[in-house]
Amino acid sequence: MTSVSNSLTDNHSETYATAGFSQGDVSDYFALLKPRVMFLVVFTALVGMVVVHPNVNPIIAFASLLMIAVGGGASGCLNMWWDADIDAVMVRTAKRPIPAGKITPSEALAFGLTLSAGSVLILGLASNWLAAGLLAFTIFFYAVIYSMWLKRSTPQNIVIGGAAGALPPIVAQAAVSGHVGWESIILFAIIFVWTPPHFWALALVKSSDYQRAGIPMMPNVAGPDSTRLQILLYTLVLVPLGLAPVAFGFGGLAYAVVGTLGGLGMLALAIQVYRLREGEPAMRVAQQLFGFSILYLFLLFATLLAEHGFGFFRPILG
Repeated sequence: MTSVSNSLTDNHSETYATAGFSQGDVSDYFALLKPRVMFLVVFTALVGMVVVHPNVNPIIAFASLLMIAVGGGASGCLNMWWDADIDAVMVRTAKRPIPAGKITPSEALAFGLTLSAGSVLILGLASNWLAAGLLAFTIFFYAVIYSMWLKRSTPQNIVIGGAAGALPPIVAQAAVSGHVGWESIILFAIIFVWTPPHFWALALVKSSDYQRAGIPMMPNVAGPDSTRLQILLYTLVLVPLGLAPVAFGFGGLAYAVVGTLGGLGMLALAIQVYRLREGEPAMRVAQQLFGFSILYLFLLFATLLAEHGFGFFRPILG
């Protein structure tokens, strides 16, 4: 895999590696933070706060959310710095700031490290050091464990690496309460189990892109059929897990309805992905599952936010 990375770096050195100065503007630096991922980080972290501490001090909550967002963005920046060689050969990532030659790798590295250190330090001072330590671990896990090791070495990269994307609710709960409880652990588990069927659905559609970049995604290593089976199996675990907040007493009637209907939608699409093996219909339903999975997760967390943040919560168990 090292030889693949070196070859990619050599082939695209004229694009980004030899740039002596930045040609980027504020929007390019913002793009380094992966803003869409940052939104998910902030959103899930906010829900992690609200379900356990709806009356949190707004200044502490805002400062904590901001630093969690900055830490998430720093992780994305360090990921782009490390992955600049493979980003340059993938269609969906070739226009990112580093492979496009707008920002040099050294500038991206300095930017990411500065934001990482700053977000951890300020979160510790504004809230508590448990939350700061968890944020530091999240950044390290995504930038080092996932990006530098797992992504290029195992088809289980998304499964294990998904822990980094699932940690914001835990960091947020620690920030407002000083401890980690069952509520945030369950939210972590939902995101963690949701991640493989979400990304493997995309990997089925983009398998040639990942193959060209030398990334051992599941469809390229185990094959499309095995990937479809694993998507179905993970979805079978995800659907009841998505209803765990109801069983543990922090999901109400509205959440139960959304979780049930959304889970059935996920399962129906996963079954279709498993059944359709070839041609355009197979790719289309995989793309549909990828898109619907985003909506599913958003609706789960949005319903919890509405129930607890706006006073709609009424427990239906216990």
